[in-house]
Amino acid sequence: MLLVTGEVDRTTAFETGMPPGHQALRDGVWQPDRLVHDDQAVVLHLRGKGLVVLTGCGHSGIVNILRYAKRLTGVDQVYAVLGGLHLRGGQVVPDTVAALAAEAPSVLVPAHCTSWSAQHALAAGLPEAYRPNAVGARFELTAA
Repeated sequence: MLLVTGEVDRTTAFETGMPPGHQALRDGVWQPDRLVHDDQAVVLHLRGKGLVVLTGCGHSGIVNILRYAKRLTGVDQVYAVLGGLHLRGGQVVPDTVAALAAEAPSVLVPAHCTSWSAQHALAAGLPEAYRPNAVGARFELTAA
C-alpha cells in the first residue's frame, strides 16, 4: 500500500520555498509566491527497514517531506529517499545535508532538480547512503 502525502507541512527554518521569481495567480493578478502548495511525495513502509520516500520535485524541502511522512505514518526510521530534492545552492545545502545525515537513511538517490554541487555535498555528507542516479537506473529495495 502506498501513501501519497498531499500538501506537505513546512516545519524547518531553512527550507523556505522557491527563490524569488516564482508567482501564483491570485484574484486574477500574478503575485510573488515562494511556496508551492501542491507538492507531494509517495511513501511506503518497507517491512523491517523503514520508510521509503519518493519525491517528485521536493519543493517543500526533503527534510520537511521526511518529517511529514514520519508524522503521517508513525514510523520513525527512514530507509530510503529517492527523487528530486529541489536543492540548488546556498546555506540550505549544508543545512539539508546535516538534517539528512541525522535521519541516517540507508539509501539516498537524488534525482532531477538537485544541482551538481548539492549532489557532491550529499555524497560527501552521506557517503554510505548516496547512490548516483541516471536515466534508466534501477533500484531494488527489499524487505527484511
